[in-house]
Amino acid sequence: MVHAHLQLRVALAASGWLALGATALPGGSPLRWIPVLAFVALAPGLALLHPQPGGLRPGARLEALALAAPVSLSLAALAATSLFLVEAFSTAAFLIALAAFVTVVTALPGVPLPAATRGAAERESSRARAKRKPGGGR
Repeated sequence: MVHAHLQLRVALAASGWLALGATALPGGSPLRWIPVLAFVALAPGLALLHPQPGGLRPGARLEALALAAPVSLSLAALAATSLFLVEAFSTAAFLIALAAFVTVVTALPGVPLPAATRGAAERESSRARAKRKPGGGR
């Protein structure tokens, strides 16, 4: 579990630098725009929401995935606007800013999600509760 969690963090951190490297490919190639689009649309949000200590329950994983795109696009809009305001916008500067953000954020714990904290995503069955009680729950 810990090994898979670490692999996810490393993959998220590397995805931005891979997207930046993909910009060196020829102009209209899908090998250029697919990694960039996937990174900008998902990676910053997943970096903020997913690295939870102890992993995520199934409902919380769905919540993290559903929130990843809007959060990512919001962060991308903030980065692009900031770069435009200081008159430094370029594709490389934009991707470097997002990749650096994702790299730093993957080293931090994720933002707590409501489904992860309240436990509403996965309810225990009465049979599982009975097994935990001393004497079989009777």
